[in-house]
Amino acid sequence: MNAKALLLVTAAAASLALATQASADTCAGAPVPGAVKLTVENTSLRAAQGEVQVTVYPDNPRRFLAPHGKVARTRVSATLPVTSSCFWLPPGVYAVAVYHDQNDNHDFDRSPLGMPVEGFGFSNDAPTRFGLPAFDTVRFTLPPGGRTIRVKIRYQHGPG
Repeated sequence: MNAKALLLVTAAAASLALATQASADTCAGAPVPGAVKLTVENTSLRAAQGEVQVTVYPDNPRRFLAPHGKVARTRVSATLPVTSSCFWLPPGVYAVAVYHDQNDNHDFDRSPLGMPVEGFGFSNDAPTRFGLPAFDTVRFTLPPGGRTIRVKIRYQHGPG
């Protein structure tokens, strides 16, 4: 193998290693001993615009959706057909809330009547006909082997 070919192979291997490392580093938290990976896949986004915010809450109904009640949060660029986020957490019971910040203003926008104008969803696809879902409907267990959950993003209003 000549020097130029060796240089190209070495550069390709280094790029692959960096890409793999970057992928592992995009999870919130750190893969410390005892932590397992929770992956949240968000489906049914209306468009690949803005960001998707995923917030993980502990097994405590008073902290669910409360200011400063979160365990972890990510904001990732919206992609179709699935937008994924991941977290390193100890095994346990958690709840997840997601919203599609389509206009990327870092706020969950509402209409003048207080109705959501951006997409949102909860773990277990908890129902939200009127008001927020009951905490018991959003709780799930993160086992010692880690877990992937899917959250369907729902929109209450038409586009725009």
